[in-house]
Amino acid sequence: MFRIFTLLAAAFAALLSVPLHADPADIAAASRSVVRVVLVADDGSSELIGHGSGIAVGPDLIVTNAHVVEPAQDFDAVRIGVVPPQGKTGWFARVIAFSPRNDLALLKLTEPGTLPVATLYTGPIADGADVFAIGYPANVDLAQGLNLSEMMSPTTPVKTRGSVSAGRSSKAFETILHTAPIGSGNSGGPLLDSCGRVVGVNSFGTMAEDGDSEFYFAVSMREIMRFLTAAEVQPRVSGVPCRSIADVDRAEAERMAGEKALSNEEAHALAAKAETLRRDAERKAQLEIISSRENGMALAGIAFLLALLSGVAAYLQRQKGNSRDMKIAAALTILLLIGAVIAWLARPSLNGIEERAREIVDKATPAASPAAAPSLAKTAGEMICVIVPNRSRITVSDMADIPLSWDEGGCVNGRTQYGYGADGWWRIFVPTDDDTATVSRFDPVRKAYTMERYFLDLDTMTRLREEGAKFKSPSCGAGEEAARKLGDAQTALKALLPPAPNERLVYDCRVQNGS
Repeated sequence: MFRIFTLLAAAFAALLSVPLHADPADIAAASRSVVRVVLVADDGSSELIGHGSGIAVGPDLIVTNAHVVEPAQDFDAVRIGVVPPQGKTGWFARVIAFSPRNDLALLKLTEPGTLPVATLYTGPIADGADVFAIGYPANVDLAQGLNLSEMMSPTTPVKTRGSVSAGRSSKAFETILHTAPIGSGNSGGPLLDSCGRVVGVNSFGTMAEDGDSEFYFAVSMREIMRFLTAAEVQPRVSGVPCRSIADVDRAEAERMAGEKALSNEEAHALAAKAETLRRDAERKAQLEIISSRENGMALAGIAFLLALLSGVAAYLQRQKGNSRDMKIAAALTILLLIGAVIAWLARPSLNGIEERAREIVDKATPAASPAAAPSLAKTAGEMICVIVPNRSRITVSDMADIPLSWDEGGCVNGRTQYGYGADGWWRIFVPTDDDTATVSRFDPVRKAYTMERYFLDLDTMTRLREEGAKFKSPSCGAGEEAARKLGDAQTALKALLPPAPNERLVYDCRVQNGS
């Protein structure tokens, strides 16, 4: 029955399935790593010589096109500026790797600064897949009337959408042909997949004449990885196929429905087994009671018959004047009559059939072991949590195992107290050095650890940090009341988060001693 249900659910899901569309939150999160690269004269005039785009592959490392920064290679009196999409200022940078062959360059900040790092997707890109170009096209700047000062200030990059046309590449180096519009100034900016991961670096486009469509070329990921490897840079990479949160939620709902169906089927099977056991016990009890009643009646009848014979013998002995034998026979008669009455009265009642049936059922049903009942105490201890890929949505995070220590009071790793509420044990983490908020949950009964990660803009992170500063987290072991207060306090932080996370990482945890 369960297999039939599973097949039907899968078929129904297939009928309702739709092509994957990008979550705007993923593209917005990826745009945090896109910078404007500006070239200015270093002769006192600060004249703008040119500009393009770039993508952070490290906290202080930016990949861009070689042709964007070529003037700085040819002329010493040119400085390179890197302007992030948010914040209050930009930084200067220098070229540390330059490869005109495949139009790539690597910049390093020359002053303190930290950028959100992008994730490079190393998996295959399907023909016709949606892609997104992010950068700073000059025609948008001109249309807005931005001056040099405004161009040197943090500005939100422009996002465009298109699709991949696989099978065509430039001859000079490997490229991805796509239709996401780019303009002068987009050069060096990323081409993203639907999960916001970099699949290429935009380089150039075709010329549209007489109504021809325009197409664009991005440096392929193989070229980028070879370039970064030669520069001894280890970027953040992912080869996990892109799944939307909606896909993950749908799969989880199907999984839960399957578990519920299996649980219901098992419950029905147990109920049927119990009913069979009850009927069998009732029949057995009925046979036992009836048999005992019949035995009691037979015994009472035999005792009464013997009493009657003994009475006759007593009478005969009296007639003969044998006083001693008469008394013995009379005493025996009385005892036999009493025994007959007792045997008759001791017969089990028909009303006892139900009670006897319950006794038989109880004896046939083993008592549940107290150790088998789930408890927080059993879960406490050192655990290793292993990610469950088919229940997770992973875009930028790695899939390494996580060591986790838990005690029944909600203390994690001996130092972090989790809050408690209607959703169980959970904690929101808002770091000061990263624009990513994380909601972590732990289910001590199922031993399931979940991290939902939100890649947020600077304004949202600032509000979260301000709200988080309003309450102080209790220390481990503060008690249930403190844990509940922490859960209530965190609700205000959660209200500031988007409706859905960018990532959901689900882990299955096991106590290291094998329990």
